[in-house]
Amino acid sequence: MKNKFKINYFLAVSVITTGLLMFASCSKKLDDVYLNPNNPVDGAIEAILPNVINQITSTASPGTGGGGSYGPATDGVLLGRYVQFWNYYSTGDNYDQMGGVYGTSSDNTGNVWAMHYYGIGANGMYIMKKAREQQKWDYLGVVQALFAWSWLTTTEQYGEIILKEAFDASRTQFDYDPQSAVYDSVRQICDSAIYYLSRTDGNVSATNLAIGDAYFYGGDVNKWKKFAYAVKAKSFAHLSNKSFYLTKNYPDSVIKYVNLSITANADNATQKWMGGLNSGYNNYYGVYRGNIATIRQSAFIADLLSGANPVSPFTGIFDPRTPYLINENAISPIVQSTVSYKGVQPNLGTGSAGLSVVANQPKNYWRQIYSSTGTAVADSGRYIFNNLAEFPVITAAEMQFIKAEAAYRKGDYTTALTAYTNGINLNFDMLLSKYDSRIPLSLKITTASRAAYLANPAVIPTTATALTLTQIMLQKYISIYGYGVNEAWTDLRRFHYTDIDAVTGNQVFAGFALPTTLTQYNNGKPVYRCRPRYNSEYLYNIPALQSIGALASDYHTKEQWFSQP
Repeated sequence: MKNKFKINYFLAVSVITTGLLMFASCSKKLDDVYLNPNNPVDGAIEAILPNVINQITSTASPGTGGGGSYGPATDGVLLGRYVQFWNYYSTGDNYDQMGGVYGTSSDNTGNVWAMHYYGIGANGMYIMKKAREQQKWDYLGVVQALFAWSWLTTTEQYGEIILKEAFDASRTQFDYDPQSAVYDSVRQICDSAIYYLSRTDGNVSATNLAIGDAYFYGGDVNKWKKFAYAVKAKSFAHLSNKSFYLTKNYPDSVIKYVNLSITANADNATQKWMGGLNSGYNNYYGVYRGNIATIRQSAFIADLLSGANPVSPFTGIFDPRTPYLINENAISPIVQSTVSYKGVQPNLGTGSAGLSVVANQPKNYWRQIYSSTGTAVADSGRYIFNNLAEFPVITAAEMQFIKAEAAYRKGDYTTALTAYTNGINLNFDMLLSKYDSRIPLSLKITTASRAAYLANPAVIPTTATALTLTQIMLQKYISIYGYGVNEAWTDLRRFHYTDIDAVTGNQVFAGFALPTTLTQYNNGKPVYRCRPRYNSEYLYNIPALQSIGALASDYHTKEQWFSQP
């Protein structure tokens, strides 16, 4: 049983250090012997690709075969508490206390692991094998771009992961590889993806690619190339703490690949939805799927947006995007001048500052009263919190802030300020074009409110040298709120949550406070990684786990390579 489980989980391929993922044919003999006429072995890659793409958020398209509800949005319900996008509505939650799942058989925070090795893995490998045989280079390039993103996302959530032996079906246990090797492979896979996406020979067809890519990029290979460039840019940007970041000119690499990547909202990587009476057809955070009934917006984001954060550079400044991203209290009339915005502090629930007063308690993400933990009667959530809301994966605004940080770090403040300003404007534009329809008229962004916000020198400095790293990182945090859990967590860990901005003398993430109660397994330390998925590694791969120290009760607090000097 052990062998059967592992071979199914890490199906029949070998990942080699060139970064090119090649499908092995060792399962063909079994297929030939045990052919099932009701379950054809040779599936059309056009029918399989939708499920592989959908893993990039957290769903499996019904009828496309396997995969489950894995991915970042699933884990994000928990990890969003580490970055304080949201917190538990009451007290007593491990994740609000930055705890892991040590000592349990839970797969909590193991969904990105399952997404990569199972949800994308076997199906993705099969598509690449068939795409080579059929000379459908566009399909090959798309899956490689997805794998590049998946490798990066997985290693940044878990640290050391299985790279070289990951899809070797001759093995029943798998060794872990250092994180540095994964970063190298990510870049190589990006380059390969861009190469194949640039090919026009063979059986490349935008019309045919759109069959398998109906709800992401619609078969547009140029947008997929920009997606691959964005992943490559991130692979350099996230190593800002390394001693070689400047000596190897990584800021220049970041800027170069950002410029080739997603620079306009029209190219944003977003998962779209068909809708209907099937969970796989709806946004993971929507009412139909019912996954976020017990989380509420955090005090950190509410104070940052409303101007109530006393140490933020934006103190006293109301951000016009506030009602687009979070919810006002339940009792105030919906008029901008009287509405208030509050949030939950980690592990405090209604004991958070101001929330003992019912009139101050914010609505939940489905626009019900604070105490409601049931599914809403109507699909009334704003922003990404409704059934058909597009779910961003990478956006142009996010990439501009990545560019701004890189330019700032190399001392090019003019480029940094331009990118920073572009990032804010792109985020405004995205909210207005995609998430404006459910906002009451009295709360909508107006030309005047936007102009006043952008004209405030505390938001956009009048000189490039006045820009700070704090402004860049906080505006990036706002722009990726809700969807960018993994990116925000990578940023917070790069700054060790509370690192000081040498220019301002305050934290880079100004006002961000670690929970006052950490779980007993933390030994007083914040979380830096997730434990590998229980239902593969902790049942079948114990020697490998032992070699990386993953059997320790505080393994989740072990700092990762990417955030170390």
